[in-house]
Amino acid sequence: MNIVGQRLKELRVNARYSQKQIAEQCETTQVTIGRYETGVAEPPLQKLLWYADFFDVSLDYIFGRTDNPQGMQKYPAIKSALAKDGGLEALLEMCFTPGTLFNDRLKETIAQVLQEVKNE
Repeated sequence: MNIVGQRLKELRVNARYSQKQIAEQCETTQVTIGRYETGVAEPPLQKLLWYADFFDVSLDYIFGRTDNPQGMQKYPAIKSALAKDGGLEALLEMCFTPGTLFNDRLKETIAQVLQEVKNE
């Protein structure tokens, strides 16, 4: 069984749903759900999104990229850098150094906020 099938089955079983109940909810057949869970068939993206929404988990979790159902930790490199002495100052310096990833992201974020304010 592949990780996606494993996770789909795990979500269903832990929530105490039968394959038939899930099939009815996501408008497919019990056989199809069984095929997804055993790895015989790969669920299409819209079904994976349905599972993520229905069970309130991330696609990262379904794909096995993390064991946290809510998804991967956001910005692990930033959090790691902030934990170090002088980390905040170093990150702030990167934010205002042209051409760095942080500078580009800062510009995007500021532009997005300003556009939202303009549209209000």
